[in-house]
Amino acid sequence: MDRINAIQLLLLVCRFLAQWIIIHAEIPSVIVFGDSSVDAGNNNFVDTIVKSNFQPYGRDFYDRRPTGRFSNGRIATDFISEALGIRSIIPAYLDPRYNMVDFVKGVSFASAGTGYDNLTSAIMSVIPLWKELEYYKEYQKKMRTYLGAEQASKVLLEALYLISLGTNDFLENYYAFPLRSATHSIEQYENFLIGISRNFIIDLYNLGARKIAISGLPPMGCLPLQRTESFFLGKICIQRYNRVAREFNLKLQQVVLKLNQELGGIRLVYSDIYNILSDIIKNPRSFGFEVGERGCCATGRYEMSYMCNKLNPFTCNIANKYVFWDSIHPSEKTNFIVAEHAIKTSLTAFL
Repeated sequence: MDRINAIQLLLLVCRFLAQWIIIHAEIPSVIVFGDSSVDAGNNNFVDTIVKSNFQPYGRDFYDRRPTGRFSNGRIATDFISEALGIRSIIPAYLDPRYNMVDFVKGVSFASAGTGYDNLTSAIMSVIPLWKELEYYKEYQKKMRTYLGAEQASKVLLEALYLISLGTNDFLENYYAFPLRSATHSIEQYENFLIGISRNFIIDLYNLGARKIAISGLPPMGCLPLQRTESFFLGKICIQRYNRVAREFNLKLQQVVLKLNQELGGIRLVYSDIYNILSDIIKNPRSFGFEVGERGCCATGRYEMSYMCNKLNPFTCNIANKYVFWDSIHPSEKTNFIVAEHAIKTSLTAFL
């Protein structure tokens, strides 16, 4: 990141913090479940090829350190935690460099490549969602040992729970392999995933969670990887993927509405990512970007994980000029804008 762009991002962050830290928020911790959009490095400790613990990933992170985050720097959940005045990063649960001293203020159980569907995680050889929940139960026990039962229960009750996944279920499972598509129409598969999301929220609620934000799907058809598939159509967004994302998001919003009525004391919100990312992709210059259709790393059209590496000569010099870092994942600057949007729209319910 050159000096000018680094200063510009720092000024954005400072402005954001000034707006929100002054608001008293009884949120002592941020607890995260999901996929690569929120994985802080758990996959570093999983036997999978879905990793990003090598350069150029993390080249704009603290000490230019690749952490396993699928970004050139921090991800949206890091910025949310910082904006709430908690800490500037949320550590990965499986990272041995951290312990309960760190995890009291926030932890990520997310695993890149996973989804709602257990088959998705099996295909990618990553942590399934049910296992993320088992890690959370283990974390609860450790928390009670560390803080004592009463204080631990208070922290867990007041913590903010963030859930972000679903894209891999469609792009790396349903549309990539014939198993689910042979037995489910796209509408049936959407409903299948919605049922899992509903049950997962109920499981969290039964374990004491009350402040929960669940993200919808992004405009999947506008990810650089998918636009590359439409090469002969002019690299336009694949609208059938975007249509599925919008359909799924509407169903997820209905789940949020119903569970708020059914579960006493819950404060459950839907966090939109579709519209803000669509706006950024369609109008990159209005958000301070120069490139919206491809990523910074390598050619930016199909590379991610091991295909995005420091040996590739095509990687851009300034990632914050790009909406995307690799062919799927946003750049640090985009992650910041998404986090800012989430706090200003959905997360205000908790402030």
